[in-house]
Amino acid sequence: MSTTEATESTTTALTSDFPVKVDIWSDVQCPWCYIGKRKFEAGAAEFAGSVDVEYHSYELSPDTPVDFDGTPSDYLSQKKGMTPGQVAEMLERVTGIAESVGLHYDYDSVHQTNTVIAHELLHYAKAHDRQLDMKERLLKAYFVEGLHVGRIEDLADLAAEIGLDRADVVRALTANEFLADVKADVALANEYGIQGVPFFVIEGKYGISGAQDPATFTQALNQILTERSEEKIA
Repeated sequence: MSTTEATESTTTALTSDFPVKVDIWSDVQCPWCYIGKRKFEAGAAEFAGSVDVEYHSYELSPDTPVDFDGTPSDYLSQKKGMTPGQVAEMLERVTGIAESVGLHYDYDSVHQTNTVIAHELLHYAKAHDRQLDMKERLLKAYFVEGLHVGRIEDLADLAAEIGLDRADVVRALTANEFLADVKADVALANEYGIQGVPFFVIEGKYGISGAQDPATFTQALNQILTERSEEKIA
């Protein structure tokens, strides 16, 4: 192998082996966030390198009570001023798109709730290196299984399922140990001008809004490798 080939090989290894940081703002009760998660995962699977994913808190409806008295359809009608027909059409559309990426939404069983404590749990899980598992479990619980994700005891059960210490989870959530982290995420989202989720920030440089096609994510991730290679060569 020539010196030039060896240098290029080393440069490629350095640029592709170092993970690309992806920060994702998301809410547990956001249907597009779960769809976007699947599309991002598909895009990342086609990426030549590796990614380091971190989820950040974003509350779509911080004023929602923990035990909302009504269905998601009732909530959307009240919150968005939509007619029952408009709500039904929207939910049918989003459910169909979810099916296209392998997610089986069951809106008849969804418990509309306040998600701030679920966000606190995600920060707890991050502190214990289990955030990605916890995020997946919460989204599935909410959209697919019809479980409650707004109450401490229910959240602790879900945390225990992925191997976290249930009693310690209850302690931390009761003490609002990670509430400041949730608020910090929301504040940073405001600084970035994020007005909806999911929102993806690639390596602190590129922002991608919404549940885009997998190819969009692959392209953005590959762009980072291209830029790294150019910086190494320069």
